[in-house]
Amino acid sequence: MYDLTGKIALVTGASKGIGKGIALELGASGATVYVTARTVEQTDTTPGLLQTAREIDELGGHGIPVQCDHGDDAQVEALFERIGKEHGALDILVNNASPDFSPMVGVPFWEIPFENLDQCLDIGPRSGYVATALAVRQMLPRDSGLVVNISSHGAVDYILSVPYCIGKAGIDKLTQDAARELAGTNITPVSLWPGLVLTERVMSQSTLTDDGKLEMYGLDLSLGETPRFPGRAVAALATDPDVKQRAGGSFTASGLAREYGFTDEHGNLPPEVRNLTTFLGDEDAVPDFWKNVDRFPTVDKA
Repeated sequence: MYDLTGKIALVTGASKGIGKGIALELGASGATVYVTARTVEQTDTTPGLLQTAREIDELGGHGIPVQCDHGDDAQVEALFERIGKEHGALDILVNNASPDFSPMVGVPFWEIPFENLDQCLDIGPRSGYVATALAVRQMLPRDSGLVVNISSHGAVDYILSVPYCIGKAGIDKLTQDAARELAGTNITPVSLWPGLVLTERVMSQSTLTDDGKLEMYGLDLSLGETPRFPGRAVAALATDPDVKQRAGGSFTASGLAREYGFTDEHGNLPPEVRNLTTFLGDEDAVPDFWKNVDRFPTVDKA
């Protein structure tokens, strides 16, 4: 749907899940995509960067895998130096790298180990700040570029855990204030809020019901998005000549789909879900596991 031929992109945390889906979609649109993560080879839980790069190539793009720990500034600086030497500058940065949030789900914040908060801040607002600063240094001479920070409505609503929400709020604040300082340029930072994404982990924990529905802990996953759906949102933003008007904003993938006219892989249009109680119409309809994920109903502002 979108033509990114000749564009240079970087997607962090792209060995699996949302990052991989975004990288594949950018590759399918013709971009050269640098993909980073700590895991290069396939493991029991992660397909690995080499697999992501191969799939990008198969889709018509060019995938370049780079092992990188985004908690190590020296490794990140070396990555951007390489991109500069090989391609001059970056056109699209997607800050997606994140820690594993699952150990925090359903745990009161006063019982969560303090290092979990450090992880949510380090591989989140801090790593996004570092990558964004290095990307902008390359983008300024061309006065062009898009930075997409993967966040969630946890920036303004309660979901998963307190450390998770603090990290997402920091990511959105980075987006907002970077946009202020970049006003007057054609470099556009935005935050993207995917919905419930059907990642490898979600799919591994899901089951088929007798009537053919896919469920995870009692929740009908028909409301979910494939990992490539947020990638289509990124591709749409990257080809929008008026994207500068969105600088500093936070946008749901499903909302952008309705604006730009794209669908998910199977032609469906996932719903916007800010709160399961609101979406399902009754708190009793929310399965017990998901009450731990989405414990406090909030007013849907969408």
